Amino acid sequence: MKAIVKTDFNLPGQAGKYVGKVRDVYDIAGKYLVMVVTDRISAFDVVLPEGIPYKGQILNRIAAKFLDATRDILPNWKLAVPDPCVTVGYKCEPFQVEMVIRGYLAGHAWREYKAGKRSICGCPMPDGMVENQKFPEPLVTPTTKALEGHDQDISKEEIIAGGLVGREDYEKLEAYTRAIFQRGAEIAAKEGLILVDTKYEFGKRDGVIYLMDEVHTPDSSRYFYADGYAERLDAGERQRQLSKEFVREWLMANGFQGLEGQQVPEMTPEVVNGITDRYVELFERIAGEPFERKEYSTESIEANIKACLAELG
Repeated sequence: MKAIVKTDFNLPGQAGKYVGKVRDVYDIAGKYLVMVVTDRISAFDVVLPEGIPYKGQILNRIAAKFLDATRDILPNWKLAVPDPCVTVGYKCEPFQVEMVIRGYLAGHAWREYKAGKRSICGCPMPDGMVENQKFPEPLVTPTTKALEGHDQDISKEEIIAGGLVGREDYEKLEAYTRAIFQRGAEIAAKEGLILVDTKYEFGKRDGVIYLMDEVHTPDSSRYFYADGYAERLDAGERQRQLSKEFVREWLMANGFQGLEGQQVPEMTPEVVNGITDRYVELFERIAGEPFERKEYSTESIEANIKACLAELG
């Protein structure tokens, strides 16, 4: 199956198009957004040279599941999923921060901790912790939302003082972040997984805060298998995980961390197929249903979007 790494649709009412690392987003008359989740894959803020078949469908379907599962906490932007890799929803004015929440000392937080730091984004981290240990309480560690390059850690007070988000809105964002994370952790636990950390994006529409973008996907989240977690932690062993971290680890093992002058290692068909298999596994664990690998094309995707927009009017 050939991965879809580019779209170039001409949609009715199209007022603009934004191409992100993974998503192609079409603005429809300033009212709706059509988000096409392509099969592109990025790591260390670099789009890798090969796409991953079915990855877009997997991310989009997981995000849709969790948008539906958290709609009682706050409204979200989703209106329809006309194609497995497409979500159509309301256009919102995004907040210029990403709300990251960490339940465990892993990934970026662990790298900071190992370097001797005992706070992240103004949140203290207790002494004496080990990699992948659960925090006493989840830490909300926001980042700036960079259009290009790396997002930067930022504290709550820096966000408010810099005028990125007002205090009242920020308090709401933090409360929503904790509530959505708790819901995601509960759903993951039913499937034998631990939701380790994740990020959320929020926006406003008609003065109301909306949850936007992907939710609890392997591109935005880290999951451990619950089975054997405690034993591995006690033994100082690596956790079995379902997330994009395995892609980063493969890149680092082959001498690439997104630094200037470094070359992306060759992504052979075996590497690409292996990454697809890992994404399929996560989908099946989270969604609790088998994933069918059906043929798809840009033509079929465009036709499904146009039919959906005709219904929305």
